[in-house]
Amino acid sequence: MQYYHFFPVFPVESNKMTDFRKTPHRFLNSIFTVAPSEAELLVDTSLTEDAVWNVSFPVETLMGRDSIVRDFIEPLRQGLSHMRRRDEIFIGGPNRRAPGGHWVASVCHYVGNFDAPLFGLKPSGHLAFLRSGEFYRIEPDGRISEAKIALDLIDLMRQCGRMPLPRMLGTEMLFPGPATHDGVLPVDQGDGEKTLDLCEAMLADLKVFDPETFTSKGQTGEAGYWHEDMLWYGPGGIGANYRWSGFEKDHRASFLTAFPDRVGGNHYCRIGDGKYAAVSGWPSMTMTHQGDYLGVEASGKPLTLRVMDFYRCAHGKIMENWVLLDYLDLFRQMGRDLISEANARTPD
Repeated sequence: MQYYHFFPVFPVESNKMTDFRKTPHRFLNSIFTVAPSEAELLVDTSLTEDAVWNVSFPVETLMGRDSIVRDFIEPLRQGLSHMRRRDEIFIGGPNRRAPGGHWVASVCHYVGNFDAPLFGLKPSGHLAFLRSGEFYRIEPDGRISEAKIALDLIDLMRQCGRMPLPRMLGTEMLFPGPATHDGVLPVDQGDGEKTLDLCEAMLADLKVFDPETFTSKGQTGEAGYWHEDMLWYGPGGIGANYRWSGFEKDHRASFLTAFPDRVGGNHYCRIGDGKYAAVSGWPSMTMTHQGDYLGVEASGKPLTLRVMDFYRCAHGKIMENWVLLDYLDLFRQMGRDLISEANARTPD
């Protein structure tokens, strides 16, 4: 089959890189639908033998092809019957951060009927859109050697009517694709470095904030990083919000009250691709639980948080931001087993 054949990704006699994004894109959108007799060959030709995938809690670290298939690919196939992967964003570029290399990053949904248990969560028997943020390191031969994957199982709990967290922040909703509908393998990659420059500058200034107003310099206004009609799409438990005032009210104020000493930006990957950029840390943040948060009283515990951010920019401004956070792992550190709590609930 055609996706078993790989062309050189980084030509030896040329400084111009071919579109290395397409090979992993084909694999990731084929592996869940090919016949079992074809899957083994597809995996062998698409993943390095010693590939390591780090997946959000409760899956955690998977080492080698067999573990990746057994503990990630097969559970998704079995849990979401007739499943299809649906990309909203799929971009790639050279990584500015160590360990370097070329990476692709994606926001997608795994779509199917939730008919069997998945990663410990009881099924609903209904259609589900399991959102996921994903980063993959691509070797010169086109194979994937490393991955970081953040599944939003809390949003899946919400879809099942078993939400274990209070609904007190933004709008809980399906992640929309980019307003421009051009986020999958963008054609014009020329401004990727400039786009990433903008996002990096924003992140640098976002670290410092006024403890009374929760504002940071340079974020808004005529010379600010964010467009006045910015859209921020947060994970389950936080939800989405509109404009900077909505972002502060529906996320930033409560988060900084609970974790005022948070330090972020510890990223293993930062890439730009045309009007898009993506960054991730595993973990990205270290912080102390100093205030109540989403029903959990302040514990004083030191915490870490795995983070993925995806951005669409235009005219020198950030227009949209998709955010995936490993909140199952965060709440585990705060002493909460959200999977058990969700399973114990009667569906709404």
